[in-house]
Amino acid sequence: MTEEPSERAAPAEPVQTISDLPARHYRAATPIQRLLDGVVAKLGHPLFLLLLTLTVGLWVLLNLTMQWRGLAPIDAPPFEKLQVVMTVLAVYFTALILTTQHREDRLARHRDQLVLELAILGEHKMAKIIALLEELRRDNPLMEDRVDDTAAAMARPTDARAVLAVIEEVQKAIAEERD
Repeated sequence: MTEEPSERAAPAEPVQTISDLPARHYRAATPIQRLLDGVVAKLGHPLFLLLLTLTVGLWVLLNLTMQWRGLAPIDAPPFEKLQVVMTVLAVYFTALILTTQHREDRLARHRDQLVLELAILGEHKMAKIIALLEELRRDNPLMEDRVDDTAAAMARPTDARAVLAVIEEVQKAIAEERD
């Protein structure tokens, strides 16, 4: 018996769908979002930290050297101009990181939702398989007819609402303990 090509490809489809999420997410980004992602990637590189440290160090060294030589420094200690520049950079970096993080959170939520839906679907399939096996066992005259409570419980799909209610209860209890 030969399988249809679509039947052979079916098990890989969910994995491929999950693998394609980042590429689809990137393609859906606006040009400005792609630019911001690139900037954040460069800012997150260790070389940027090294360059920033060297720049600050050179700024301080240059101004101290000018002051020691009796020249008017560009930014005398306590380096108020440097503090202003670093504060402005910190605000921009924070906004930049928050903006890109928000987009990445959306990707993570989509991935989580897809994985959850696949897990629920798999759980329902397993429950159906167990129910069919139990039915086959009951219908087979060569097998002893007995009640298997564990198999019966496993044959019922999980009630997602009940699970959610328990999760919310636990989270509420944790929140009350914190307060």
